[in-house]
Amino acid sequence: MVGCTFFSTFAAVFLQIEIKALNTIIAIIALLIALAPESINSVVLEEVSIVAPIKMPDSDEKGAYSATTISRTELENNHINSIKELTAQAPNFYQPDYGSRMTSSIYVRGFGSRIDQPVVGMNIDERPVMNKNGYDFELFDIDKIQILRGAQSALYGRNTSGGAINIQTLSPLMFQGKRLSLEYGNENHIRIKASHYAAPTDEFGWSASVLYSHSDGYFMNYGRNEKCDGGNNIAMRLRTQWLPSHNWSIDNTFTTGYTDEGGWAYRNYNNGILAPVNYNDPCSYRRFNIDNGLIIKRYFNTFTLSSTTGYQFMDDGMRIDNDFLPFDYFSMGQFQQEHSLTQEFVARSKEKQSFTWQTGLFSFIRHNNMSAPVTFKKYGIDNLILKNANNSYYLPIYGSELEFRDNQFTIEDHFRIPSFGAAAYLLMGYNLSGFNFSAGLRLDYEKSVMDYNCYTQVYSKLKKNTGYTPLNVEFTGSNSIDAIELLPSFSVSYSKDWGTIYASARRGFKAGGFNTQLFSDILKDKMAQELIGNPVHTDALSTIYKPETNWTYELGTHLSPLASGALKISATAFYIDCSNQQLTVFPPGLSTGRMMSNAGESFSYGVETTAAYRTGPFTLNAGYGYTHAEFKKYKSGSNDYSGNILPYAPQETMSANVEYRLPVSEKIANIMMLNIGWTGIGRIYWNEENTLLQEKYGLLSASLTWEKGIIGASFWGKNLLNKQYNTFYFRSMQNDFFAQGKPLQLGISININL
Repeated sequence: MVGCTFFSTFAAVFLQIEIKALNTIIAIIALLIALAPESINSVVLEEVSIVAPIKMPDSDEKGAYSATTISRTELENNHINSIKELTAQAPNFYQPDYGSRMTSSIYVRGFGSRIDQPVVGMNIDERPVMNKNGYDFELFDIDKIQILRGAQSALYGRNTSGGAINIQTLSPLMFQGKRLSLEYGNENHIRIKASHYAAPTDEFGWSASVLYSHSDGYFMNYGRNEKCDGGNNIAMRLRTQWLPSHNWSIDNTFTTGYTDEGGWAYRNYNNGILAPVNYNDPCSYRRFNIDNGLIIKRYFNTFTLSSTTGYQFMDDGMRIDNDFLPFDYFSMGQFQQEHSLTQEFVARSKEKQSFTWQTGLFSFIRHNNMSAPVTFKKYGIDNLILKNANNSYYLPIYGSELEFRDNQFTIEDHFRIPSFGAAAYLLMGYNLSGFNFSAGLRLDYEKSVMDYNCYTQVYSKLKKNTGYTPLNVEFTGSNSIDAIELLPSFSVSYSKDWGTIYASARRGFKAGGFNTQLFSDILKDKMAQELIGNPVHTDALSTIYKPETNWTYELGTHLSPLASGALKISATAFYIDCSNQQLTVFPPGLSTGRMMSNAGESFSYGVETTAAYRTGPFTLNAGYGYTHAEFKKYKSGSNDYSGNILPYAPQETMSANVEYRLPVSEKIANIMMLNIGWTGIGRIYWNEENTLLQEKYGLLSASLTWEKGIIGASFWGKNLLNKQYNTFYFRSMQNDFFAQGKPLQLGISININL
């Protein structure tokens, strides 16, 4: 097979890249050792260096970028269990619930994508998550989450044109003990978590964590008389950290998880009326994943050298009633098995030097086997295939209708998609009297191949005849895409005791790809032509979409105006100029698939501000983001959307959180704490025409936490006012559909810490 040959070829190329990378790293070490003014025989590690990501500065307050960091305490006190629940907690960050853990669409500053490549990259313990189907998972024992906004491609590479999410799990060298959590809520929501963290010596630590969660679901599907969005999740994490000497650290994390759930509570919208969920075929999503990451760091007096190796395996499957109506139109599935291997070498100078630098080599290899069968049923066969063929061809010519022998048939779509990439980057900075000048450049290359094998067979005849004739329709071939990108980054900042002001310009890159979901339409149309004796040559060039790129310009500040440090303020103004923007569109008419299209040119501008203040028993946090994003040039067929607002991303996000430690006797509680949070989102335009929209809405949450000794309890609620709002819109089969946000959620959590 072409895919096997290609996979073997780029496996060999990958190995050669790694060998060359290792040789380069050895050369870098030798050079830096020669330049180092001090002995490197030993070095005392700073405590934070054990777990701090090597790529980012030690403090966001001095960085020339816009970021929001959420601590473990904030995550647990606010019962945040997924990245989606951080929507609006970081200004202009929006990850809506589209109805399934498979759909992990993220929008930042007006830009995002519903399918395929994301605009925001995710890194867990310094390893990139290669497939965004794995972005939505249960958060547990997370030390902190950093959300970077704006292009981060010079440092993180592909698919970070809108930002990056850096997740750090809890370190057994920084925390020891046993943790048990039991949670129960409405709709039979259950969450059980247990973990053990130990450090037998100062140089070695290990941890083991397990989690189980269940929900019956919040939305009833009246077509099947059952809840459609319930499910189960299981996850496990094993982590070991070892400091074999004062200047070495070895960190390995193994994670596995399994998800089995329903989803897609989509409601038909017609003449201003939103109907209940009502479709007849079952919907489900299943995902099994394995992730292992090994980080080896060597600490020198003037720089740190790191090697990060990651392996990820994902086996997932989706089944949906693709028309979302109570008729037998068609259903589809998507089943993937993906292996990916990443390797990154990074060398970085210590922060407190006049001249700072960071350089790295990154490479990845992926192989995805995918099948996406589409099953046409009786109603769909009659209305999507036979109706047009009979009216335009068979009745006028033969005076009789064509019919199929079977009430359903399946279009089989099979794909092999191997890909690989490599990158080299260098960032340099110079500090002078409070000023920091920084410049960086990344060279990124990647190549993907798609081998496709699509086929179906139907038996048909004229009603006036006897005997059915088989018709075999096939569509096979191979396409490839590659891209090479130069990704520069520039910034200047000025820092004093009161804070930092900065300006930056960065180029972002979002990879291209293949529209696999379009193949069912191609084969259906090919069949329709062959049924009327008009076979046509078809190619798959229309299934390729190009990379998206942008330039992000920022002017911002991080302020700490009080000597006590109790007040911290950040503010950013930005402008983004985007080329070849990738948009998800549905082909016109009674189509069965969806596709990614390059829209043309777009831009966005806006502001972001956050504030945090501590005084006595109160902690206050607030954030606001405003984005104006519109098409600069975008024509689709005869429609010109230039000047219209980009769909799916909110124009405003707002958040406010208050934490109050109640004054109670120690006989009653060690801690009694009230948390109240509010987030506001909107407006959101749902289509390129800007004719449908979600007005601004707000969600209220709260929790009351009690802790005494090793035991704690928390009563919590989300969407306390039971606000009804929509999170997603799409048009398919000439019908409109909306997904509704989760209603009121109430629960109690019991925690034991030993």
